[in-house]
Amino acid sequence: MHADDVLPLSDPPAPDLPLGGRVAVVTGVGRRRGIGFAIASRLLGMGASVLVQHWAPHDEAQPWGSDPIEEVVAALRESAVAGARVEETSVDFAAAEGASHLIARGVAAFGHLDVLVCNHALSGDDGDLASMTAERLDHHWQVNTRSTLLATRDFAAQHDGRPGGRVIWMTSGQTQGPMPSEIAYATSKAALAGVTPSVAAWLAPQGILLNTVNPGPVNTGYLDLVGGDRPSDVVESLVARFPGGRFGEPDDPARLIAWLVSDEGRWMVGQVLSTEGGFRRG
Repeated sequence: MHADDVLPLSDPPAPDLPLGGRVAVVTGVGRRRGIGFAIASRLLGMGASVLVQHWAPHDEAQPWGSDPIEEVVAALRESAVAGARVEETSVDFAAAEGASHLIARGVAAFGHLDVLVCNHALSGDDGDLASMTAERLDHHWQVNTRSTLLATRDFAAQHDGRPGGRVIWMTSGQTQGPMPSEIAYATSKAALAGVTPSVAAWLAPQGILLNTVNPGPVNTGYLDLVGGDRPSDVVESLVARFPGGRFGEPDDPARLIAWLVSDEGRWMVGQVLSTEGGFRRG
């Protein structure tokens, strides 16, 4: 599809909706239990049209598996208000050109993008420092960090300064406590948290506000007692650290992100925000 082939938004959502008439890109939307799905659902209900990115080979390699993308998109369309559209694209962020393909796909589909939520992450293939390899470090950097930075660069290049420009990055609380068995993942995500103020300062004069969100332990399947990737005693120990007696649910961080990308969140700039439900470490 070329820029001249942009499909118009027929009967666009009412402008009085929080995100009426705006377009968002949300990455890492391959499973209905995922945070990305919850974010996309929220934004669609607020009036935004959404392009969702997925990469099935990654999800299929996890213990919890993947969902058929047709079912994911169909479920998202049920969340959309009248006039909001859902498009999807498969992009491998380990590829150097992956981030650019994502933004080009969004521009081709919608003409202009207002919101970018970089929710994707590489899971698995990690370890402690003694077992670390250059390949593991590079893979996590490519998928989690490099693609986020380059997607943000290309998003900014297509943005024309209209109100409502927003970028959300995702980190995982590396500044809140140690993650000694996930060195590659923690390094790649900590880099995003660390560079947030610098990139936010570059984006703000262009009318784009960047914030980074740490969702805390959210059960997207990996914390299930059956079918997850942690021993049951570890899961039980973790849940006991929540004052509310439960893990985070995907809609918990999604609510914060939906607020940040709306006009109500316009005074938040360059922050790394933790939404952890009182999770107690140590």
